[in-house]
Amino acid sequence: MLKTSIIKWDEIGAKAEISAFMPQEGVEEIHAIVHVESRCELFEGQMNRICMAEERLLGSDGMKDARIVFKRYFLSDSTNQQPLMRHEEGVAVSYIQQPPLDGSKIAVWIYCVKGAETEFDGESAHVVHNGYRHIWTMGLVNDDAVNEKSSYMQTWNVMLRYIDILKRNGATLEANCVRTWFFVRDVDTQYGGLVKSRRECFAEQGLTQHSHYISSTGIGGNPADPNALIQLGCYALTGFAAEQQRYLYALSHLNRTIEYGVTFERGTLMEYGDRGHAFISGTASINNKGEVVHVGNIVKQTERMWENVEMLLKEAGMCYDDVMQIIVYLRDTADYGIVSRMFEEKFPHTPYVITLAPVCRPTWLIEMECIAVNERCNAQFRSF
Repeated sequence: MLKTSIIKWDEIGAKAEISAFMPQEGVEEIHAIVHVESRCELFEGQMNRICMAEERLLGSDGMKDARIVFKRYFLSDSTNQQPLMRHEEGVAVSYIQQPPLDGSKIAVWIYCVKGAETEFDGESAHVVHNGYRHIWTMGLVNDDAVNEKSSYMQTWNVMLRYIDILKRNGATLEANCVRTWFFVRDVDTQYGGLVKSRRECFAEQGLTQHSHYISSTGIGGNPADPNALIQLGCYALTGFAAEQQRYLYALSHLNRTIEYGVTFERGTLMEYGDRGHAFISGTASINNKGEVVHVGNIVKQTERMWENVEMLLKEAGMCYDDVMQIIVYLRDTADYGIVSRMFEEKFPHTPYVITLAPVCRPTWLIEMECIAVNERCNAQFRSF
């Protein structure tokens, strides 16, 4: 069962939007997006208030024994703000410059579990339960970005770093990586290098149009290091059978990404005995010929984006009622008023954040991604 709620702390000017998947037995999963009011104050004040909100969230009803797996902080100025952030222990954390468009300097997406063991190895957070190991790795950048000036080579180096992490966990990119996030500095000029490098790296690792790719978001976003052009976040899984994973295409509305030269899947469904997980990649206003639809019209692009995501969810046996969190990326801050009203009306109970983050094609005004979970009864698979 999926339960959503909103907790507001008026005295500190913060709120948490929460969704919890609560099966009768087994692991509970919780996604929360925490927002703070601007209050025309310095970053340190907003950071302190969001930290207070996180602490109150973990002490609230329903959060007892919840263990944080990862956090993603959305910052308005990552280079100057990340050094001010408190040290996080035992969880995977990423910081990315994608300013929340509600006027604040900071927001955070938090993922928690209850009823499963969690570990942290210094690079990745692990959820270990029932023969599965879920590996969340966040905030990877090129270790020598100051000397490597191309997005092409920085992508190669970051991917090789991640492949090594997988290897140490008995995993591979081809067999075990489920979801990636590529954040690109100046996406309009640097995305091409990422695309070329990723395609070559994937081919070397056995990922081709004849096998499969990986669900992904490639989006504008600045790492804290001003020399870093690429930041990578990943989710991988071990201990599952190949038939538990299925790729989502929605070919009535979307085309295969390889047809226009990029290498990612539109979505991935992971089936467990007790639930299904749908990871929907960054999705925009596109048709099944790979063409941008409704150029220049933010309302129509938003509606077509919703329609495309709905079709991907439908292919996974899900609907918008199963969505646990949404991240929305906008190119133009002036569109925030329109888009925020549209999302408030369509998703009054779903946790989401709207950020400033240009999409990989200049004519795309908006993109969204989401994670959905619903109950299943798959006797042939182990529960989550």
